[in-house]
Amino acid sequence: MTPRKEASRERILESAGVLMREKGIAGASVASVMGGAGMTVGGFYAHFPSKQSLVAETLRSTLRKSRADLESYAGDRRGADWVEAVTRSYLSRAHRDNPETGCPLPATAGELAAADMQVREVLAEEIDVYVAEMTRHLREAGADGARSEALASLATMVGGLTLARAMKGTPLSDEVLKASRDHIKRSL
Repeated sequence: MTPRKEASRERILESAGVLMREKGIAGASVASVMGGAGMTVGGFYAHFPSKQSLVAETLRSTLRKSRADLESYAGDRRGADWVEAVTRSYLSRAHRDNPETGCPLPATAGELAAADMQVREVLAEEIDVYVAEMTRHLREAGADGARSEALASLATMVGGLTLARAMKGTPLSDEVLKASRDHIKRSL
């Protein structure tokens, strides 16, 4: 790929990432993605064979960025301290209130179940990487059934953030964030 084509592709992925995080997969139409990238719809197929391939690549890149942000927030912490730091960052008001830069799952999870196999495989691969890292820290903390705890913690994080975003602006939204954080902390 030429540097110019690669730069265009990155703009498309960035635009799709923002739209998917804010509006879900359906809200990230090819026209809106290309408009957000400053390009015409006609150029889309020069970069992606289908919308599903765009969704798969966008999901991969946004999940990796979200995971990197959480790991950066945790810094040098280890074991239970790492899990608590990641949980605090993910289940925060800042993450709830800025979906365009956060995890794509709260906006897309419902639609991902109906996505094609390529998209679901990307989701499974990226979730497995995150769960493996959390499992490692839970084992360091001495948790029994560390992988199961990691899966449950991740499900609590995504579910808690999804509910909190759905109720943003209400007192219950903050309560859901806190209850989800506290639940994970108790499991440590």
